[in-house]
Amino acid sequence: MKYIYDYLIVGSGLFASVFAREAMDKGYSVLVLEKRAHIGGNIYTENIEGINVHKYGAHIFHTSDKEIWDYVNKYSEFNNYVNSPVAVFENELYNLPFNMNTFSKMWGIKTPDEAKKIIDDQIKDLGIDEPRNLEEQALKLVGRDVYHKLIEGYTEKQWGRKCRDLPSFIIKRLPLRFTYDNNYFNDKYQGIPVGGYTQIIEKLLSGSKILLNTDYFEYIKNHKRNWRKIVFTGMIDQFFDYSLGALEYRSVRFENSVIGCENVQGNAVVNYTSSKVPYTRIIEHKHFEFGKQPKSVISYEYPSEWKPGEEPYYPINDQKNSELYLKYEKLAQEVPDVIFGGRLGNYKYYDMDKVIRSSLDSVKREIR
Repeated sequence: MKYIYDYLIVGSGLFASVFAREAMDKGYSVLVLEKRAHIGGNIYTENIEGINVHKYGAHIFHTSDKEIWDYVNKYSEFNNYVNSPVAVFENELYNLPFNMNTFSKMWGIKTPDEAKKIIDDQIKDLGIDEPRNLEEQALKLVGRDVYHKLIEGYTEKQWGRKCRDLPSFIIKRLPLRFTYDNNYFNDKYQGIPVGGYTQIIEKLLSGSKILLNTDYFEYIKNHKRNWRKIVFTGMIDQFFDYSLGALEYRSVRFENSVIGCENVQGNAVVNYTSSKVPYTRIIEHKHFEFGKQPKSVISYEYPSEWKPGEEPYYPINDQKNSELYLKYEKLAQEVPDVIFGGRLGNYKYYDMDKVIRSSLDSVKREIR
């Protein structure tokens, strides 16, 4: 049977767009279905007041994979932005990640040995042997003060649950840096695409046919199959009509404000770690590209429970959901004409470089 398209690609985020570009470059035809009114998935950037606003939360590109760094630089110039967030706890402000600037502000000390002694003494005093939950795991890793001021409230807002009610394995490690270094990531390459992320997706999808505002499940009801294979980046449990049960997610609600001044908070990312503050962080988008516009755009991020019809942001990779996903993964292996990918198709939180790597690997397996 002759098909019009080689691949029906569901979604237009990074996994889908990289797959589409690689397939087209190898001579294959693609049809892209996007349920939103725009391409780009969650890395979509929207121009507001001359500022590239990260519509679905801050996305800082970072990687130690030179091949991936070279790949993205084919589609955009990247600036030298370094992610150095700060955290506000009540009336106190701290540098992130946890480093000597954090410890000096918290305890009035100067040297790594002083900081290590305070943390080690706190951990020893707690006497936690085998952590039974996330709270005990975090306390055993960083001690009482860092946990209370910088982890507890933020984590409970993010997950919508008390830390003592979350499994310990969610926090496997909490890096403590005993240097005065505010660079959040350890990766060699880091930056923001000059002009935002949307233009990267536009280049990746150039030459494809794209249908916006198009839901895959509605589309296949009303159109006969004219594609050879599917690349599916939506929710894997929805693809199988929740036949084994629904996977769980966390969602995020964003509130944007245009502020009539040049500089609101002095930093791109400011976390609010107290449980008394309902949002987890405020993003001031212009600082990602060192903007000098007369106005600024800030976004408040409010984590929330996911409900059907809302955007699922974070898979809840606890034991129950991980076991359920493995069952769906087994079902996926039984439909060889469908390729599942991305954070929803693989039920996994991916950094952007890992999404690109996963997509390129999928192309290598699929197109030889």
